[in-house]
Order: sequence, then structure tokens, then C-alpha cells
Amino acid sequence: APFLTAIDLLYWRDIKQTGIVFGSFLLLLFSLTQFSVVSVVAYLALAALSATISFRIYKSVLQAVQKTDEGHPFKAYLELEITLSQEQIQKYTDCLQFYVNSTLKELRRLFLVQDLVDSLKFAVLMWLLTYVGALFNGLTLLLMAVVSMFTLPVVYVKHQAQIDQYLGLVRTHINAVVAKIQAKIPGAKRHAE
Repeated sequence: APFLTAIDLLYWRDIKQTGIVFGSFLLLLFSLTQFSVVSVVAYLALAALSATISFRIYKSVLQAVQKTDEGHPFKAYLELEITLSQEQIQKYTDCLQFYVNSTLKELRRLFLVQDLVDSLKFAVLMWLLTYVGALFNGLTLLLMAVVSMFTLPVVYVKHQAQIDQYLGLVRTHINAVVAKIQAKIPGAKRHAE
């Protein structure tokens, strides 16, 4: 298949294509650490235009020298249909609406303390994120996320038994701590983890 799925890319099933995608992501993110978004977009557009204009001129000169009439070198791409249908747009907006509404309902539930234990867990998470935010900016976290996306699945597949064993131990300890906390909070809803 000419295009790989996201899972194929993350599991490095085609090393060449995955390397190109991973390298492109890293180059883009490293560029954003040095330049503004506007500059990076402008440089990428200039690079793409330089490549396509050069190729177009090269093909035109080649056609003139060989006295052939192959036409526009990008004709196949110019004739591709790239518009979204009304149904596709509706599908994507419905999906977006579902996720936005679900997120808003969950945030309302957490901030208005519908369930004390869940709100406390959320508060601890936000408190931990203040430390993460003090150490890293958003771009660094995004860079770490991209590197993790392309490395962790492969590491997990290669060492699944050991990782599952340690995750089981961690889950057991977390469940024990949560049970102790819930036992000390009167009226707290019990969660089956």
C-alpha cells in the first residue's frame, strides 16, 4: 500500500516511510523552537514553491529540447478532487461536537465536585501539571510526545511481559492507596478500578 496507517507508522512497519514522517515531525518541532510559527510556515512554503517551480522549469526545458509535448508535469495532481463533501464536513463537525460536549460535561462534573474522589484526583493531576509546566514549555512536551509516540510502542512490543508485570505491581499499589483514601473520606463513592 502506498500510504501507511498511523499504527503502521508508530510500529515502524515500513522503516523508510516512518523515518521520513518521524524526521519531518522532529524537524518541524525543532524549527518551531528556534523560529516563530509564521517564519516556519513561510520557509516551508518557500521550500515547496522552490522545488515545484524548479521542477516545472526543468520539465519545460526538457520538453523544448526533446521537442515533446508531455504537458504540465503536475497535471495529475491538478486534476485530483480535493474538496470535502457536505456529508464529510457534517461527519467531522458532528464528531468534533461530540468530543467538545463530552469534555465540557466532564469538566463541569469535576469542577462542581459531583464526585469528591474524582475531583480530588483531578486536583492532584492539575497540581502535578504545575510542576511539569515549570520544567517544560508546551513545545518541549509536544516534542517529547512525538518521540514517545514513535518509540514506546516498539519498546512495549519487544518487552511486553516485563512491562506488564511492573504495570501490574504499580496498579496494585495505586488501588491500595486509593482504597485507603476512600476509606478515610466519609460518604465518598467507591470506585471499582
